[in-house]
Amino acid sequence: MKEFPSPASLMKRIIISTKPPQEYKEFLKAENNRSGSGNIAELPDQGSLRRIDSNADESDGKDELDEQDEEDSDEDDPKFQQDTACEYRKLITIQAGKPKGHLRDALKVDPDKVRRLSLSETQLAKATISHGAEVIRFTQKNILRVYPKGTRVNSSNYDPMNAWTHGAQMVAFNMQGHDKALRLMQGFFRANGGCGYVKKPDFLLRTGPNGEVFDPKASLPVKKTLKVKVYMGDGWRMDFSKTHFDAFSPPDFYTRVGIAGVKADSVMKKTRVIEDQWVPMWDEEFTFLLTVPELALLRVEVQEYDMSEKHDFGGQTVLPVWELKQGIRAVPLHDRKGVRYKSVRLLMRFDFV
Repeated sequence: MKEFPSPASLMKRIIISTKPPQEYKEFLKAENNRSGSGNIAELPDQGSLRRIDSNADESDGKDELDEQDEEDSDEDDPKFQQDTACEYRKLITIQAGKPKGHLRDALKVDPDKVRRLSLSETQLAKATISHGAEVIRFTQKNILRVYPKGTRVNSSNYDPMNAWTHGAQMVAFNMQGHDKALRLMQGFFRANGGCGYVKKPDFLLRTGPNGEVFDPKASLPVKKTLKVKVYMGDGWRMDFSKTHFDAFSPPDFYTRVGIAGVKADSVMKKTRVIEDQWVPMWDEEFTFLLTVPELALLRVEVQEYDMSEKHDFGGQTVLPVWELKQGIRAVPLHDRKGVRYKSVRLLMRFDFV
């Protein structure tokens, strides 16, 4: 393909994007040995089946096939596996690839075809530092997938904002790690009705007359000013036991409010601590100057202050700034996993000036 189809044209379809199955590679090797040519490229029909821009010997551990069931079946027959692999290979619409050689070469845009490139979080970090403009140009026509580095054995995650602000379409997470990064993902995809698709801002798709593209690190003028007022909170007395936060007294809540986005916009602020109150009333206002509101997420987190130990978690939510409605709102909070509490709410007001 010279360009990918529009999302509208792909509605109600399933698109397979992955590496070819291991059985397919074994089939190619066997056919190559049988032909005696030593050149896989000479095999018939190979032009339409062979994976392009991909390192077949490397694996990021994310797209591996599930292990075969131990039950005896036709699937254990090598011939069946090879035939099935060839048929399955034809269904792979978007071919997965990993960078070969220099990152700059891997990010070159081919005017005659589009492709999908996978980068680890480490590779992306290096690429955005040295070739930030090339990354954005690549994502204007091609698909970029980013995945966590393999050493994150505790299922932690990386900050997804760097990938999103550089136009990456597929930002993969360790879904077992209920951390800040996963909360940002949940908040980001609350946009557009929570359907799982968020349209990329137009400025990430535009190229200037001299080939210039959006630079998330550039010093930009303030586009919007967001004012957030935190009036009060309630619901903990219904959703938690009386001794959950403190065995001897009511909880001491405070709220953290901030922005996750481009570096210039990212900041966290907090209210004062309200002591011994199940229904805290803060009545505090915060102002956020936003240079790129289209990529900004509002972070809200309630903590219970503990003088001697780690503060207790009291709820959180992340909301896409570009979809915030002005006025007074009852904002539901979620637990660490993103599950909404039954009763816990914050009374807040949002204003754009």
